[in-house]
Amino acid sequence: MVLPLDGVRIVDLTQVMGGPFCTMQLGDLGADVIKVEPPVGDLSRRMGGAALEMPGDDNAPFFALNRNKRSIVLDLTDERDKATFIALVRGADVLVESFRPGVTKRLGVDYDTMSTVNPRLIYASISGFGQSGPYADRPGFDLIAQGMSGIMSVTGEPNGAPVKCGVPIADMSAGLIAANGVLAALIAREKTGRGQHVETSLFESALSMAVWETTEYWATGQAPHALGSAHRLSAPYQALRTRDGYVTLAALTTEQWTQLCATIRRPALSSDPRFATNAARLANRSELVRELETALAERSTAEWVDVMGRAGVPAGPIHDFAHVFADPHTQARHMIEEVDHPVAGRVRTLGFPLKMSDTPPRVRLAPPLLGQHSAEIRRELGVEGSA
Repeated sequence: MVLPLDGVRIVDLTQVMGGPFCTMQLGDLGADVIKVEPPVGDLSRRMGGAALEMPGDDNAPFFALNRNKRSIVLDLTDERDKATFIALVRGADVLVESFRPGVTKRLGVDYDTMSTVNPRLIYASISGFGQSGPYADRPGFDLIAQGMSGIMSVTGEPNGAPVKCGVPIADMSAGLIAANGVLAALIAREKTGRGQHVETSLFESALSMAVWETTEYWATGQAPHALGSAHRLSAPYQALRTRDGYVTLAALTTEQWTQLCATIRRPALSSDPRFATNAARLANRSELVRELETALAERSTAEWVDVMGRAGVPAGPIHDFAHVFADPHTQARHMIEEVDHPVAGRVRTLGFPLKMSDTPPRVRLAPPLLGQHSAEIRRELGVEGSA
């Protein structure tokens, strides 16, 4: 089966999360991703401790982000390995790196140098704070980016301790935005014949996710604060307590709000001046929550999800990941894939959120062993060296 990025070769100089997530997206779409690792390997091969160890020398975090890639070990401070790397870049379409700004220059693999080797090269950089600006030299970590981008200021309960987003949103969004930039640059190259430097950062990527929060700040002049699970612009739109847990409710329209009140057998709430409009419900959110939770305490979460569904009111349970992967919808949408690993055997990996009718992404390669493809790649390049 022909895949969208068949014939595109990507040199992956990234480690841990943001960069590997970027290159994995491209590999899933069919690109030949060659992961260039130092002799000690990607740091994520050793992350997570004993609980996440896999058979062999790797840990589960590496498996999560490195399917559909081949691995070659190169020491970029070694002249022989450097020559192999240059040969690799010469025939590549894309190079993705996640070093702190300035490191690639010291290693002699920066964009200016590599673009002379291959003028058609698309060179993507992912860093903590970008290639310029007063914070450019700072190291890049998801937690730091979440704190400095404002994300943590709006996460958690009102007046509570700082809480980061439960998933590493700065890392993952940077990987997605970089992948989007690479795809755009490949299309641009078809028009111009030239490669270019594409760059993003954890800080900017996280900040770019804050569309509602920045809207509120610019409109009111007041910095937004944490609202728990509530929405900034609509109410009710949050998790609410039931008899045995919580249910998420999203009544965004007048019709949904009216139907919600009827469904919980509190029809008078729909015309109550405190709650008659969305603006009124936002202004009286605490009272709204009290009224709704009093009614919701009469049934279990599962009962309410069923009742709301039949009434046309958007609602859902809050699942942990054990529930998520047991859910028949998760399975029907093929969000669990399996692949044969040379040491660990049959391993599971997340499926593809992108569905394509003619050229669907697929798992072609298991996460590679360190240097598993070194000899193979050197043969393809016609260079000598150790495996």
